[in-house]
Amino acid sequence: MTTKEFLLNLPTKINSKLLDGMTTCFHFDMEGEGGGQVSILVENGVMNCMEGLIGSSKCTIRSTAEDLKKIFKGELNPLMAILTGKLKVSNQSEMIKFAKILGWM
Repeated sequence: MTTKEFLLNLPTKINSKLLDGMTTCFHFDMEGEGGGQVSILVENGVMNCMEGLIGSSKCTIRSTAEDLKKIFKGELNPLMAILTGKLKVSNQSEMIKFAKILGWM
């Protein structure tokens, strides 16, 4: 499964109770094989994932698809990826919401 496919299938992989009361929009811009652009919109506790950059992003995440895949698999520490420039996050406080959705926090 590519990183893009993982993100597009995220609604089937998460605990929807974690979305209660949450409204946000994340844009993922991934370079390399298995990458591309994905938008994750959460509104009124419902998550929708779509190809392309859709809506007004509260947080944009830029990385290679390979580095992001390593982060999702637990092979690369997200903080180290940010500190070394492998992961660029436009709004780190908003990114915490995404970390909670994935169960990292």
